[in-house]
Formats: sequence, structure tokens, C-alpha cells
Amino acid sequence: MPGEGRQTICISTQAGCAVDCKFCLTAQLGLIRNLTAGEILAQVLLPLIERGGGNPAEEEATETGLAARTNVVLMGQGEPLLNFENTFAALRILLDKRGVGLSPKHVTLSTSGVLPGIERMAKEEVRPKLAISLNASNDEQRDALMPINRKYPLKDLLRACRNYPLRNWEHITFEYVMLGGVNDSAEDARRVVKLLAPLKRVKVNLIPWNPGELPFKESKQEGIDEFRRILTDRSVPAFVRYSRGRDVMAACGQLALRETGSSALPILG
Repeated sequence: MPGEGRQTICISTQAGCAVDCKFCLTAQLGLIRNLTAGEILAQVLLPLIERGGGNPAEEEATETGLAARTNVVLMGQGEPLLNFENTFAALRILLDKRGVGLSPKHVTLSTSGVLPGIERMAKEEVRPKLAISLNASNDEQRDALMPINRKYPLKDLLRACRNYPLRNWEHITFEYVMLGGVNDSAEDARRVVKLLAPLKRVKVNLIPWNPGELPFKESKQEGIDEFRRILTDRSVPAFVRYSRGRDVMAACGQLALRETGSSALPILG
């Protein structure tokens, strides 16, 4: 995803996903399999090979418009912390100066809240930034949207976040998919503020829901703006992140096949 002065590569760690978030089309696939470390790494390296090689941490902007500064986000198909070994084998190469050479400041891993994986990640010597897919303001709501919350409820998830060892430049990002009439009220925003108040350094990315064949609707723009205002007015940095790729069903939450067949493969990122 090219942008002014930078590019972002969104990669997957699994084909399909077992977490079953109700607003995500990838969940409809179920878990097909874990990706290998090589397959995870290839999602970053292949675009470079196609463009003639080079280290993404050092490359100058090219005539294609892709920028020198490369961010990698593990936010494609799958739950990275349920494929921990392969994911971190790939990350060690991505973050090693003798490998791809990306800075941990430019690599983010997003999890639905797999507590054992978060606790294990915290102990890793080489690790990316942490993002938590929140998407709800209380347990009842999150249970309905994200069944993993029944195993790892909000109080346990937020305790793990409080205990997470942030580096001096780091914060935890909370991702919040805005679902019209479900989790986007002003009261939801106030509950999110209360949930995050005990944490040291956080920010919230509000993500308008990307339409798919699921029983949800988009939040109204004025509702998104009000939600963000409530967070920022209470000293919770909040940003609206609009997805790319809606037109080809390749935006956040849309990574799934419309058709299946013997030669069809799931989109990986």
C-alpha cells in the first residue's frame, strides 16, 4: 500500500483463521493451515524481487511510487500468535540487520487477544510492536463479536497489556472496527476510555467496517467523528484508518474467496 513518503505491506500468518470474529469474512473460511516462516517472509520479499531487489529499510523511492520507508503489519489472514513459531522465525529475519533489516518501530503484530501468546511475545528479545484488536467496549459485546473473549475476557486481556514491557518509544495500539448500531455509540466511546485509562501509553485506531456478505452495516461518518472526539477529549489518542482495496474485496476484514474451486487459493495478504 503506497503512501506519501512510505509504503505499508500487510501480511498474513495463516490461510484462513480459527478465531471466528463475526464481522470478518476471513473467519468464514475457518483455519485452513498455518503458513510457514518462508511463506510469511515471502510476502515482504517477493514485491522487492519483482521491483529489482534491495533492502526495504534502505531503498530510495522508485519510479513505481513506492517509498523508501517500509512498514510491515501482520494484519492479514490469521491470528499470528496461534502460529507463534513460524511467525517469529519470519520476524527474526525481518528485524535482523543481517536479514531484511527493518526496525521494530516499523513492524506491528495484531492479535485478537491470545493471552499466552502476548505473554510469550513480551519475553522475546526481538519483537515488533503490539496491536490489540478490541472492537468492543464491554465483555457482553465482545463475547458476541469475538468468541475468543469468552476464553480471554477483557479484564485478563487488559491486565496482560498493563504488564506488557513497553520500550521507551513504544505504545500499544488498540484497533476498533466501527460497526453501525453495534459498538459505535457515544456510550461505547466512554466505556473504551474507561477500559484504557489504567494503561500507560496507548492509541486507538478506529477502522470503518468494510462491507461484505455479513449482517453488519457501516457506521455513519458523524458517529465515527463523535466517537473519536470523545476519546481524544479524554486524552486517548485516536485516529480513523480508512482501508485500501475495498473495490477488489481486499480491505481489512474482506480477505476471503468469493468462489471456490480446485485451482482457487485464499488471498494471503
